[in-house]
Amino acid sequence: MTDSDSSHEQMIRRDSHTREVDLINRDPKQINEDVVKVNFEDVIAEPVGTHSLDGVWKASYTTFTVSKYCCYRCLTAVLGIPLSLLWGLLFACLSFCHIWAVVPCIKSCVIESQCLSRLYSQVIHTFIGPFFEAMGKMYSGVKVVLRKET
Repeated sequence: MTDSDSSHEQMIRRDSHTREVDLINRDPKQINEDVVKVNFEDVIAEPVGTHSLDGVWKASYTTFTVSKYCCYRCLTAVLGIPLSLLWGLLFACLSFCHIWAVVPCIKSCVIESQCLSRLYSQVIHTFIGPFFEAMGKMYSGVKVVLRKET
């Protein structure tokens, strides 16, 4: 690896911790695309022939939209940072467990199962295979004839 590759790798590593947050597109991977997209029209709808007064409908729309917006803003202002801390700690613990416990355990099981599979294969080829081969030869002369008697 050259010095330029090493410095580029360090720059990428450093950049992942200090990059700017996108304030415009806050869901670039669309993880909440169809989950929490709830607008007034998704919750309240009046069928044809059953309409409230236009003023009430407009006020209801405004009240719903503003209250949802303000409530979300207040909840994120109060709980956003503590929950971010909680989720950061949780995912750090999950990453730690996965890296230091789960993957080594799985690798160990794979190594042990390869050893056991070789032993199992030898037992099958030594004892079970010849037994069924002998049984097959013994019953190979058996013929089954079906007759329809009337």
